[in-house]
Amino acid sequence: MSLGRGPGRTCMDPIDFAPAVHAVTRIVTGIDDTDLARPTPCAGLTVADLLDHLDGLTLAFTLAATKESAPGGGASFDGSRLGLGWRAEIPAGLDRLAAAWSDPAAYAGMTLAGPIEMPAEIAALVALDEVVVHGWDLARATDQAYDPGDGAVLACLAFAEGFEVPEGAGDGPFGPPVPVAADAPPLDRLAGATGRNPGWTP
Repeated sequence: MSLGRGPGRTCMDPIDFAPAVHAVTRIVTGIDDTDLARPTPCAGLTVADLLDHLDGLTLAFTLAATKESAPGGGASFDGSRLGLGWRAEIPAGLDRLAAAWSDPAAYAGMTLAGPIEMPAEIAALVALDEVVVHGWDLARATDQAYDPGDGAVLACLAFAEGFEVPEGAGDGPFGPPVPVAADAPPLDRLAGATGRNPGWTP
């Protein structure tokens, strides 16, 4: 499946993933084993399921930055796959993701994110959005404060609001948007734009 414009030069400066990555790392390391079975804003998914997904997507989008092939069928949502060292492994993967997308060469040409081919600069925005939004999911599910930084939130909000689902891609990466007041905080508007109720609680 292909997404976007086709090959060409990059038109983006590297995105600073660090504030979002550090914020999500704080959420991940603040999760207790007793939290793993808790529900999340993603219907039918537990905290453990989302942690597994976050682990897989960080690898997939790190490889998208370096233009390497991802093993297997992409990120899953299966909490039973979490290893004993997930509190260290997921933050380490997030750091590798941030480092990979700090290289200007990562934004050139086309790349694969799982089974989907897209311009690398779009893959960077998808990666940032996945990290920021799933960080929000995990923070809400485990009652933790969350601040991934205004720059990351606004970049993700512009991407989510302007995203056009390509033909044949089903519903795309987001559920139907949830209406949110135009003057609501940007993180609430991002939650709504990606199909989440900003007022969700466990």
